Amino acid sequence: MLFHANTGTSESWEAQATAFARQGYRVIAFDRRGWGKSLADPATGAQPGTVAGDLDALADHLRLDKFHLVGVAGGGFVSIDYAAWRPERLRSLVVAASTGQFAEKEMRDFTARVEIPELRKQAAVYREVGPSYRGANPDGTRRWIEIDEHAQQPGAPSQPLRTPNTFAKLAAVTMPVLVMAADADLLAPPALMRAWAAHLKNYEWASVPDSGHAIAWEHPDVFNESVLAFVKRH
Repeated sequence: MLFHANTGTSESWEAQATAFARQGYRVIAFDRRGWGKSLADPATGAQPGTVAGDLDALADHLRLDKFHLVGVAGGGFVSIDYAAWRPERLRSLVVAASTGQFAEKEMRDFTARVEIPELRKQAAVYREVGPSYRGANPDGTRRWIEIDEHAQQPGAPSQPLRTPNTFAKLAAVTMPVLVMAADADLLAPPALMRAWAAHLKNYEWASVPDSGHAIAWEHPDVFNESVLAFVKRH
């Protein structure tokens, strides 16, 4: 099960869906409510709901007992939220290029120290896609921008976490975890990710060289190899 970033949709997983399916996995990537083609429908219940709740309902609908969960960036926030709530349902968890949206002052202060002034006023592509990729792959960059421009629906509310992500909450994350960092990530640099990962009971670490925040998009071969090797062990 693949959770997209706040700047993406299920279309962001094109390279992963193909590669993972070739290895015999059933691959499910869905648009979070208010993103892509998933509409927030008041007739279905209270809005906006939570991504974790939607994932659990989807897993029930698809009759999934246990599954691997992969989340990048903002998708990593909700992956942690779900993993702490429903640990018995996950075979493994992968969190990549994500601050984790932790509530601790330590993490808020770290984020503030690495924040580049005025960066968030720039187009998302400059925050999230590394300069090497933008320079070397103009077609891929244009496709990333196209997905981002049609990602979150205008006016759609963002879904909150079920409960705030905290270091204490990580104690409930009991399945095998792979934490992946992008070496050129402006938003979630490796040192920031190591700070929260240190509170996991047990995890493996991987890094993707010369990659910006869009880790799975920029270097799909490296990302896929690391994820596939991890899930095969679990």
